[in-house]
Amino acid sequence: MTELARKASPANSIARVLVIDDSAVARGLMTRWVEEDADLTLVGAAVDGEQGLAKAKELQPDLIVLDVEMPKMDGLAALPLLLKAVPRCRVVMASTLTRRGGEVTIRALSMGAADYASKPQAGRLAGAEEFRRDLLTKLKALAPRPIPPVPTQTAVAPSPTPAAPTGRTFTAPPPPAAPAKKAYAPVAQPPMSRGATPRHSGRPEIIAIGSSTGGPQALRDVIGAIPADVRAPIVIAQHMPALFTKILAEHLTKASKLVCKEAEDKERLKAGCVYVAPGDFHMTIRKDAAGYYAVLDQTPPINFCRPAVDPLFQSVAEVTRGAALGIILTGMGHDGREGARTLRNAGGTILAQDEPSSIVWGMPGAVAEAGLADEILSLADMGPGIVRRAKGGL
Repeated sequence: MTELARKASPANSIARVLVIDDSAVARGLMTRWVEEDADLTLVGAAVDGEQGLAKAKELQPDLIVLDVEMPKMDGLAALPLLLKAVPRCRVVMASTLTRRGGEVTIRALSMGAADYASKPQAGRLAGAEEFRRDLLTKLKALAPRPIPPVPTQTAVAPSPTPAAPTGRTFTAPPPPAAPAKKAYAPVAQPPMSRGATPRHSGRPEIIAIGSSTGGPQALRDVIGAIPADVRAPIVIAQHMPALFTKILAEHLTKASKLVCKEAEDKERLKAGCVYVAPGDFHMTIRKDAAGYYAVLDQTPPINFCRPAVDPLFQSVAEVTRGAALGIILTGMGHDGREGARTLRNAGGTILAQDEPSSIVWGMPGAVAEAGLADEILSLADMGPGIVRRAKGGL
């Protein structure tokens, strides 16, 4: 056992992490970040895929950070072997924001990697800080144990006005009058806010999908199950950086019977086509006499995301008057919850992915816990569920 492996894990550690990267600089940064974080325990580091595989078999980590390009055995070659050696482990790919980095990352996600973190360009200190935050946030979200709650200080009264977050948040209608349901079984008619529009029956005019962590592989399964004759356009907000979303759309086209593309500003929406919001842009939907079209903007992040799911769903609710189907897939955080509330109150239908099939049950869980899901479906059932609803079924 290595010295790191022999270290006693902190009592509040939620995951044991192995870092595999051939760059001494990148490896040194990532190992230091993990060591400095009280919620994580660093158990080892490796310089290539071969050494990483040997250490993974020995140390049995909870999480692995895996570089894409390495000598001897690169990330793509090592990934299936690591997943076989440590089946319960979650792998986060560390890749550069380049065309090749994006291609390999999307392939890795389709092969079983749980998520990715984008490395900055060399010399970009601000980019390194963004990479640190992104990596640590995703490692904690994928950890097998929840983060322990921070002890409360009863002597200090809570502030009546919370500090403003870095990204702007989405303003939604008042919460439902009925209390939120804690049971996650599918329900036929979840409670709606007072004054909400009656449920829309019939075919949806737009299908809107929101996803984040685990989303690329979930989207591949869901979009792959939808036939080419679907009568509604499909719009997607997936939390991804610029360039990666274009590559994601290309991979979705290869995996499905539909034409999938990165959306363009003022582009008209066509039935049977899939439009992915470009990285670093919000996408909303508008309508005129000629039909529906996409609008892209770079207004501040919402729920710390751009693209964000909430504004997409809110705009779909407005333009379709509730004649729409919203789907919330795997992802961390709660982006999509308030947009789903808006869509549902307008008369739309909401489907959420279930916990067992989600990489992270943050986004769909937030929708389920708020009582906003008409159905909670496994990933295997989500595609057929969308097809059924798209044909006007319940």
